[in-house]
Amino acid sequence: MAKFWCDFRFLLFVAALVFIYIQMRLFASQSQYADRLAAAIEAENHCTAQIRSLIDQISLQQGRILDLQQERNRREQECSQIKSLVQDLERKDVRRLIDKVQVPVAAVVIMACNRADYLERTINSVLKYQRPISSRFPLFVSQDGSNSDVKRKALSYDELSHMQHLDFEPVQTERPGELIAYYKIARHYKWALGQLFDKHNFNRVIILEDDMEIAPDFFDYFEAMATLLDKDKSIMAVSSWNDNGQKQFVHDPYELYRSDFFPGLGWMLARSTWDELSPKWPKAYP
Repeated sequence: MAKFWCDFRFLLFVAALVFIYIQMRLFASQSQYADRLAAAIEAENHCTAQIRSLIDQISLQQGRILDLQQERNRREQECSQIKSLVQDLERKDVRRLIDKVQVPVAAVVIMACNRADYLERTINSVLKYQRPISSRFPLFVSQDGSNSDVKRKALSYDELSHMQHLDFEPVQTERPGELIAYYKIARHYKWALGQLFDKHNFNRVIILEDDMEIAPDFFDYFEAMATLLDKDKSIMAVSSWNDNGQKQFVHDPYELYRSDFFPGLGWMLARSTWDELSPKWPKAYP
């Protein structure tokens, strides 16, 4: 009985040792697992942090890409605007070059003295149709005398050139009772035509009074007549005025009349005729 009890105690001791060993192994395994779990969690946290950092970098790069795209679009718009501006300037330069090379059909001169209000109406009427073809029909205002209103009105237009005839020489009429004004007008016309033909070297000059308003086909008419005036030396001048041009007398608006009566009031003179007439220009009633 005593021996059995002793064996049982030995077995309990051995079982206790085995249990303690197992517990120690379990504790060691749990410690290792806990360490591995902690390392895994730390690694996961590190990976998460890296992923977040990469996401932030990607977001930052996407923002930069968007900014670069916007900058590229802005640069493309600027380049397009600059290209359009360069093309426009090139067209204008070519147009200016063409205008410089192109020989004018005729200079247009408005003869003025002291009627600023009439002059304004005439200038506006001419510019209405002359602006698109200004290189072919350069516009001048020739002022006789020193009327300040007329000079101010003429100088207010950038589209024309102002000429001023100042003549202080006394007028001697050839016959009693004649008006001095006709002598002054003759001097003014001779001076203005001399300026345009001799100084500015135009081949033709269109003369307008300061109280006229032109028709829409005014310049087309004179451009067509310029060739006829050059070819037919028997034609003294070409006029756009017809005293009998009322509706009841005109049957064909395209018909052209040749007359031995000088109509004046909007007429074109050629250089060859001026060269002939200028040496014998009358003192009055030109």
